[in-house]
Parts: sequence; structure tokens; C-alpha cells
Amino acid sequence: MDHGIDFFFGNRSHALKFVDFVGKVCPIKSRNDKQLVSHDEKSSTYNYKYTFSVEICPICREDLICLPPKTALSLGNLGPLVLCTKVSDSIALLDPLSLRMSYMAADQYWRIPFKTLLSSRQLVEYIVLDVESMISEVNVGGTTYALADVQVARVSDFGKNDLIFNIRTHLGHLLNPGDYALGYDLYGANSNDIEIDKYKGLVIPDAILIKKSYEEKRLKKRGKPRAWKLKSMNMEVDNSNRKLDEEKMNTEYEEFLKDLEENPEMTFNISLYRNKEYQPSEMTDADDDDGPLPLDQMLAGLELGDEEEEENNSGQGMSD
Repeated sequence: MDHGIDFFFGNRSHALKFVDFVGKVCPIKSRNDKQLVSHDEKSSTYNYKYTFSVEICPICREDLICLPPKTALSLGNLGPLVLCTKVSDSIALLDPLSLRMSYMAADQYWRIPFKTLLSSRQLVEYIVLDVESMISEVNVGGTTYALADVQVARVSDFGKNDLIFNIRTHLGHLLNPGDYALGYDLYGANSNDIEIDKYKGLVIPDAILIKKSYEEKRLKKRGKPRAWKLKSMNMEVDNSNRKLDEEKMNTEYEEFLKDLEENPEMTFNISLYRNKEYQPSEMTDADDDDGPLPLDQMLAGLELGDEEEEENNSGQGMSD
């Protein structure tokens, strides 16, 4: 939200716990103030209103970033073009052309804050024409990568031109000729990022691939419920823009579910529940030569928690 959001707590300690929680899931910068509301001279008691202001780092997972020269130097000459692979109390930055990774703590970010060059809303779909592996798979920061030289073409160019890009990618272990991938189109992008201008002679690739695309598999499953679902808290919505907000929220929620399907590591602190509306189809599994989405593979032999059982267990725990 551009203008922020306000939370109100009846107790100062609750607000402090919330600030501490936010600081554990993303890099923040905070300050606090107090204002005297009233006081009783006879009993020497004072009533204060406490305000906590929290600024959240705008960097998100899958963002493409051009690091400021000083920041790149402090990270061992990383990049300067890097991808954000994870956001917690620190930012994980990966150089997709060398597989070097570095973690940036919150205080380090706020000393020289920077913005994204391109975000996931600007991803472009490519088709992979050829793959030439360079090295075998390596584990970087708990995730598997492999460098490869690939030939790709923008899907939107089909029937219009014969433009082909030869680029290097960190997704060599996932991609095969004929696959689709999502990436940033630096060939056709109009960037006004002042950080790029600070690097003299920087060779910018025509494209940087971010992830393999499973859109074709999704089309086969369109209209079918997932085997799992999430639980959420009820929220009060402003009725003045309810239709627009609801459409936007549903779209973003669906994108979040797709991210969970394609990146099982994101579910490490998320509880999944069995979807009783799900009916497995043997025909679909047999016809799907490419196999299921990554999360489907992970859940194949896993018993998901039952929503009612979870609620009963939590209720018994509270009564004790």
C-alpha cells in the first residue's frame, strides 16, 4: 500500500511484539514516539499514547536489482545485476551469471537503500530453443542451480520476427528445448535506473530468466480445485471500492498460490490443509508427460492436515 496501513493495539507490549514480528519476516526501519494524553496531578499518573512507525524494505522475491557501486563493493563486487531470491530479516541476492550469492542485513540495506530495476509484474514469457549446459548442479544458499547457455525467443514475437537471444542462465538444471520460462526483457526495456549509468562499460544481457513457466500445465488443470488449501483470517473491507479491491485481491491471491505450487520451499512456514472438494484424476496424471507441478510432487506421499481435526486439536489445547 502506497500510503501505508495503520494498526491499533490496546497494549503497548502487543505493538512491540508486532513490530518484532515484522522485523523477522522482512528488513525494516522503525522509530517510536509517545504523546502525553492526560495526567492526574493528585496521583501523579500519566496517560501516554505510543506510536510506532515502521518502514518496510520494498525489495521482493524475484526482483531484478542493479546494486549501487558502494553496495556491490561491500558485497565482494557482487553483480551488479542480481536477483532477490529470498526476503526475511535479510535479503538474499544471487548473481545469475556467476551463481555467487550474498546476504544483506537490514541495517546494511538502510545505509544505502536501493529500488528494483524490474519486478515480477514485468516478467515476459520466453520459449527455450536450445540448452548447452556449462557446469553440473551446485547448491547455493540451500537451492540447486546450474549455469547453462540457452537460446530463447519471446513468445510474443512468434509470427512477427525471427529474433533469438543467446543468454546465460542459472536455470540450466530445469530447462530443456521446448520449455517455457519467465524472465526480464532487458533488450526491449526502457530503463531509467541511475545505478546502471554509474557502471561504465557494463554489458547488459538481452534477457535474464527468472523461473520455469508451468502455464501449460495450469491450463490443463484450469477450473479444477487444488488438493490443498490455506486458511485465512476474516478481514473488513471498505465497501466503497469493494468490487475493484476484491478482484485485485483474488488475482494476487491466485498468483501467491501459483508461487507455492512452483516453489515448494516457500511452504516451510505455511500450513496446508486437505481440500475435500479435490477429486484426483487418473487420466490427467497419465496424460501429463511432463509430470506434476513441483508442489504436487512434494505432496504426493504426504498426508495433509484435516481442517476440522486441526481446529479440534487447537480447541483442546486452549481449554487445557
